[in-house]
Amino acid sequence: MRAAKLCVTVTAATTAELRERRDRVTDADLIELRVDSVRDPSAAGALAGRRTPVIFTCRPRWEGGSFAGSEEERRRILRDAQQLGADYIDVEANAGFDELLAARGGQGIVLSMHDFAGVPSDLDARLAAMRATGAEVIKIAVMAHRLTDCLPLLAIGRRATSPTVLVAMGDAGVATRVLATQFRSSWTYAGDGVVPGQMPVAQLRDECSFRSVHARTAVYGVVGRPVMHSISPAMHNAAFRAVRIDAVYVPLAAADFKDFLTFAEAVGLRGASVTAPFKVDAYEHAAESDPTSRRVQSVNTLRRVGDRWTACNTDVAGFLAPLQGRTRLQGCLTTVMGAGGTARAVAEALSAAGAHVSIAARRRDQAEEVASRTGAVVTSWPPTPGSWEVLVNATPVGTMPNVDESALDPGALAPGTGTGAFASPRSRLGAMVGLAQHGDPRLVYDLVYNPPDTQLLRDARAAGLKTLGGLDMLVAQAQLQFEWWTGVKPSERVMRDAATAALRKPTV
Repeated sequence: MRAAKLCVTVTAATTAELRERRDRVTDADLIELRVDSVRDPSAAGALAGRRTPVIFTCRPRWEGGSFAGSEEERRRILRDAQQLGADYIDVEANAGFDELLAARGGQGIVLSMHDFAGVPSDLDARLAAMRATGAEVIKIAVMAHRLTDCLPLLAIGRRATSPTVLVAMGDAGVATRVLATQFRSSWTYAGDGVVPGQMPVAQLRDECSFRSVHARTAVYGVVGRPVMHSISPAMHNAAFRAVRIDAVYVPLAAADFKDFLTFAEAVGLRGASVTAPFKVDAYEHAAESDPTSRRVQSVNTLRRVGDRWTACNTDVAGFLAPLQGRTRLQGCLTTVMGAGGTARAVAEALSAAGAHVSIAARRRDQAEEVASRTGAVVTSWPPTPGSWEVLVNATPVGTMPNVDESALDPGALAPGTGTGAFASPRSRLGAMVGLAQHGDPRLVYDLVYNPPDTQLLRDARAAGLKTLGGLDMLVAQAQLQFEWWTGVKPSERVMRDAATAALRKPTV
């Protein structure tokens, strides 16, 4: 099986700009020229002087494109591209361009179908009709709302005997782009989000190691909802490259945990990082778990062994690692905000380190459940000022793109009077003495890592508190995951550098 090619989609405001952007593209097998994006569409202008094979596309608005002119004008532009020898011309299956098909004998024609609503129930019939036209390449693009919406494309690819391009749009369809070779696509598209789920070239090619993925490459991923903000793919793919393991790690935006399990079996997933909201589901579906996972009944790591999933929790050790040398946990008053799988692991870690642990959550019943499993106690929401020495945010509040949000009002970071679950006259007196002699010794630990500096951390520093972000924990727990999957301990520096580089990239 041939490796899928990389096609870079280029758009612009004018034909001259389109040509300029075309010529700036490097390391592409094909360039898709979206002539429908320009206000002065010209086949001659777009094709002149090209050095890389191109796909000439003039997509109408009724098929998700930007061309607003008449169909006759669009036909003229496409006929010009044909006469000028465009390497490929993309035409829509229901547009009726029989003359172009006939002029080329089907060669160099990409016959495409786009469904921006979902996966049509008659997909196989449409595919058969498209094949019957004699077009060289058949392109199917559907909108994936679930990971399992990608599976009809996987089935088509496995049956295909002629060139096919298969794309599932949306976050849930990203795997079809990274794993294009395994879906048996002739090529995949990268670019600046021309359609939902399209990845930037650097992310697909470099972070996701697209050029190295072939039919036998082992597949891992991170499952969550949402998950596209995750920098775990950058870290794990960098580690795979560094130790020369033939594997790739992809984001998996699952609708629910059953959706993930079905997709994982279909693509032969070897292992997964598990994030919110699936950590408890992952524990419940695992055939075997480590002792820590059994205590907190939550896991962040899955590994496929035969036909079973085994699980472990690296959050506990990963959480504690950055605290070494920063604060003494024995006898420390700690409050954990949140009641999900991460909060369970954090409470377990703090309890094991000898800290007094209280759980604060908006829903008291959820806080009570976490407390009952970890030996913690429940405190009020929001946590009472002065009732803690270490405060941990184990909620996703403040995560990109909601960077101005905070899990706690700034006023709740004041010293206070210490009326929380563990506050006592002695602890209050000790806190006051510490404030007087050494400044506020309290620490706020926000497990959100994207962005690295959250609103909660900024508010804490403004209140004179020590702070710790979530990147250190992310790297530490990822190292442990990688070693558990592969038996190889990855470089902390390699993972951290990859994570830092990913966080520095602008968001769109």
